Amino acid sequence: MAKVHIVNVVVLDNPSPFKNPFQFEITFECVEDLQEELEKWGVLCINKTDHYKHDNPLCSYQGHNSSIKFQADPPDQTKIPVCDAVGVTVVLLTCGYKGQEFVRVGYYVNNSYTDPEMQESPPDTPVFDKLQRNILGSQPRVTKFKIDWDDAKDNENIPPAENTGDASTSQNSVDLKTSMLAEVNSNSACAMEVA
Repeated sequence: MAKVHIVNVVVLDNPSPFKNPFQFEITFECVEDLQEELEKWGVLCINKTDHYKHDNPLCSYQGHNSSIKFQADPPDQTKIPVCDAVGVTVVLLTCGYKGQEFVRVGYYVNNSYTDPEMQESPPDTPVFDKLQRNILGSQPRVTKFKIDWDDAKDNENIPPAENTGDASTSQNSVDLKTSMLAEVNSNSACAMEVA
């Protein structure tokens, strides 16, 4: 049984200028004391062709309900392919314990120009100062991973040997990224209504 449950995630400062930090308020509950601290909350930003990651450390919150405000730097605009700057992308919140990711919360993100003329005729080179990021906070996609929570290994836990600890290579996390990006690529930005 999972020892940490995500109770709620609120997307803060949304919509927001593209260059503003990502901000979330995360409420979670530890139903039992943990032998070690939760490792970190992380933000993984995914575009259609590549991904980049920003992690922030998390203090220990054990044995009670906890609420934290989490902030991560915006994506490095120099690493974003020109074709991916405008339109729908994905942002994932992740958290791990003992080298094992146990939860991932995915959101669609729409990056669009605030200037009507730029919306009609986007420039060839993205103007990030004119872009607005809008996270579709009302429709998260939550993926939970079975991990070893310090207990005797039973059908609710997977031994660390079977769970590599590198969630970015685990089949479940790859499937979530792939399915969300497949939806982005097949539906296109105009098919997704993001107010």
